[in-house]
Amino acid sequence: MQYDNVKRELGRVFNRCPFLRKCFYFLLDTLLLRAWHVKRELRRLKKTLPDNASALDAGAGFGQYTYYMSRLGRRWHVKAVDVKEEQVEDCNRFFARINLQQRVRFEVADLTEFSEPESYHLALSVDVMEHIADDTSVFENIFRSLKPGGVLLISTPSDRGGSDAAGHHDSFIDEHVRNGYNIDEIREKLRKTGFHKVEASYTYGVPGHLSWILSMKTPLRLLNISRWFFLLLPAYYIVVFPFCLLLNLADVLMRHSSGTGLKVKAEKAG
Repeated sequence: MQYDNVKRELGRVFNRCPFLRKCFYFLLDTLLLRAWHVKRELRRLKKTLPDNASALDAGAGFGQYTYYMSRLGRRWHVKAVDVKEEQVEDCNRFFARINLQQRVRFEVADLTEFSEPESYHLALSVDVMEHIADDTSVFENIFRSLKPGGVLLISTPSDRGGSDAAGHHDSFIDEHVRNGYNIDEIREKLRKTGFHKVEASYTYGVPGHLSWILSMKTPLRLLNISRWFFLLLPAYYIVVFPFCLLLNLADVLMRHSSGTGLKVKAEKAG
């Protein structure tokens, strides 16, 4: 399934003005369970970071997490990088239009080559590492780019079905280079890189996985069949939205012995 194509078309619809772009971010943050987990962890980390923290959004995509971090810390400076030049230019235009260009900057960069030694208090990587074969180079570059005491926060699919691939030709997401991370594997890779206090936990347990099927997988499959389904999306979400909210809340509050997602936090020694 061409997941990126659908995302690109959704982006065009909501990119007509800053208000619609902010609405798009709100919808992503509300529907996508990973945003619930990531934002919860960012709020916790804010308490330990300086008021003028510098943050790196490593693989920024639409920029919704960059936007959240810029509002979470009103004096934070955020650099967001992505390999897609069109996406970077689009995000720079949006953040200039909302007068955040002094604190937020998007740049084209390959994470396997990007390194800015001891520049950031925080590095965030959301649904990125599953797309990069040379993950070791990325972890090493981020480690070098963090200041002593800096924190890396990762959200990525697990090997419990998070990529929805399992070798099938009709996989929901065909851009992944691996079918998710084993929880012990990613812990060990980060420790070998030099990180300590590596914490990893499952997300998208039973309630979260069901929410993802209802809120994302089913509508995206239908949109790939016919773009006319855009007309039915409002009615569809009116029905499923309340259930998805309850399922997301349950997933965030519960501890999971297994799940299709992983949340990983690692620190660089001070």
